[in-house]
Amino acid sequence: MKDRGLKNRKPLSNAVDKTLYDNLDKLAKETKIPKSKLLDEAIELLLEKYKEKRF
Repeated sequence: MKDRGLKNRKPLSNAVDKTLYDNLDKLAKETKIPKSKLLDEAIELLLEKYKEKRF
């Protein structure tokens, strides 16, 4: 797989609930924050939530 010129990022492909995607899209447009940055923040929060349960 090509790196698409990404040096500090890794491509991710996944399917999400349509409503979640639509709300993410609206949030990105309203805040002018790229979806990739919003997803980074969401993943950070999720990892923090489960931090104590990690192996």
